[in-house]
Amino acid sequence: MKRVIVDPKIMVGKPVIRGSRIPVDAILHRMAQGETVASIIEEYPALTRLDIRAALEYAESLVRGEDIIPQTQS
Repeated sequence: MKRVIVDPKIMVGKPVIRGSRIPVDAILHRMAQGETVASIIEEYPALTRLDIRAALEYAESLVRGEDIIPQTQS
């Protein structure tokens, strides 16, 4: 089952955890601020550890798909 979905009818198309209105970026922001998985689940009891992992994997897949074009100095 795909845990992260993008649906224009939910949160204007922001990636969210399936079955919720919890945006992936909210999870990533909390992780970046140093919050633990346990504290995020406490704040969002509908989330599971697998949901948080799916959010991280979703973000990683976006970054992995980026093309890096080095800039030359003029």
